[in-house]
Amino acid sequence: MFLTLDPMYWMMVAPCFLLGLLASLWVKMAFAAGQRHATPISGAEAARRILDNAGLMDVGIEETPGQLSDHYDPSARVLRLSSEVYHGYTASAVGVAAHEAGHALQHATQYAPLMVRNLAVPLASLGSGAGLWMFILGMMFSLGWLIHVGIILFAAVVFFQVVNLPVEFNASTRAKAELANMGIFSSEARSSVNSVLTAAAMTYVAATLQAIMTLVYLLMKSRD
Repeated sequence: MFLTLDPMYWMMVAPCFLLGLLASLWVKMAFAAGQRHATPISGAEAARRILDNAGLMDVGIEETPGQLSDHYDPSARVLRLSSEVYHGYTASAVGVAAHEAGHALQHATQYAPLMVRNLAVPLASLGSGAGLWMFILGMMFSLGWLIHVGIILFAAVVFFQVVNLPVEFNASTRAKAELANMGIFSSEARSSVNSVLTAAAMTYVAATLQAIMTLVYLLMKSRD
């Protein structure tokens, strides 16, 4: 893709890209550290307690293959936890499971940013691929209308990333509060959980900044 060969592009997104790499490394280190702190309940049990305390007994919890493939499926009303998290009696497993349970709590309370994010998913999925290609083809063949369509579609990706930030931070905040209310974790375990959740949040910040800077780059190139 020609934009990745442009030095200006890398000057603009390199800091965000570096932040993303550092955040990813932080997540791995925090998760590894959290695995050294044992907890009295597993990730699945922690998630079940959080859901039940919120009256969400009808939300299921399933084991799913993959590493860190954990997610909440709002259409099926199911928490899907990786085997490591589902069965893990560690601060890392409990933290990840509690975060995903936080998304279920958001869904149950119709948390506005989550509702907006879910509506934006189809357009953002289209914009992440088709948007850039439309922009590139528009630049190659000097088709202004195609350039503008590409920018608009990629702007949907940026919108999704921006809206996703409060969703992820709020889920982590809910997770920390719910785990603290249980009163069954040591201060070391809670500190480790908080580190995992904070590190994970920074990956979303990096992705958002990179998307924003890419959009700025596209706008600048469209005026050349």
